[in-house]
Amino acid sequence: MERMSLFLGGARSGKSRLALASAEALPGPHIFVATAQPFDYEMRERIDKHRQERDDRWRTIEAPLELASAVKEAGCSSVVIDCCTLWLSNVMLAERDVGDEVKKLLSVLQSSSGKIVLVSNEVGSGIVPDNKLGRDFRDEQGRLNQKLAALSDRVDLVVAGLPLRIKG
Repeated sequence: MERMSLFLGGARSGKSRLALASAEALPGPHIFVATAQPFDYEMRERIDKHRQERDDRWRTIEAPLELASAVKEAGCSSVVIDCCTLWLSNVMLAERDVGDEVKKLLSVLQSSSGKIVLVSNEVGSGIVPDNKLGRDFRDEQGRLNQKLAALSDRVDLVVAGLPLRIKG
């Protein structure tokens, strides 16, 4: 069984659903690390809907910025991190040092004794963003995905709800 899995895909590709199903096949306890922040009504509704989709086997840790700490807190549980893309966006918008934050996260992921399932967006297949922040984000997300994929035992690219195994 893989210690760490990464599900990559575009928006609404089905990557989160597949990541949850993958984690539910592992022994519990199950921890869901949520990185979204409810800045508006629509996002609050999305978060509430996602919470309702998880049953009582799941405990949620909110970690919009302190993802490394949340993974440490989870310990040896089965952990789903959804999603690395929102976390990176939060880090950049908070003007934190991306390199330092990514190093902390990678270090904790490497040393974790739990089974970890990561969800991240593949953002490099679209148009080139028209502003510096957008281009910087796209570049940092691509670098992060490469590092997460290198650490992961299994990597699936999800398209239209179908996983394509690209590693493992």
